[in-house]
Amino acid sequence: VPSGSCTSMITHHFAELFANDPKNLARVDDIVPRVWEFSQFLLNSADLDKLSPRFPHKVTYHDSCHALRELKAKEAPRMLLKRVKDLELVEMEAAEECCGFGGTFSVKFAQISGAMARTKIDSIVQTGASHVVSLDSSCLMQLRGALSRGGHKIETVHLAEVLASRK
Repeated sequence: VPSGSCTSMITHHFAELFANDPKNLARVDDIVPRVWEFSQFLLNSADLDKLSPRFPHKVTYHDSCHALRELKAKEAPRMLLKRVKDLELVEMEAAEECCGFGGTFSVKFAQISGAMARTKIDSIVQTGASHVVSLDSSCLMQLRGALSRGGHKIETVHLAEVLASRK
């Protein structure tokens, strides 16, 4: 699954939806062990020698909350990024801090969400990176909006896009 949030929902919370439905709960129990977060799947199950990505840019990596905290996917995406030709990975100071999206949180608490995003953007800008990479499209959307509003030319990109790049 190319989203830490979606993977976390399936692997950690999906069964809760079927707690009173034994038939479907058994199906959930069958599905969950076969669900992998994208970067962890690539490192644990894929033939990485067939990948030969090239991404000639300086990038920083944003740890999405669910991927980091619930899936423990901190090292896998970084290990994959380090395999990309001509990519320079620069860690930001606030890599593990939330970007402020959090689904409805960003709507219900827009001012807090915006402040969190601005803190994250400051950390991204300080790296000098031209791109910020993450595992969650929701985080990338939040970061893209905050970067745009701040007048920054830093691009947001999903890890899968970097790994598919042959630039």
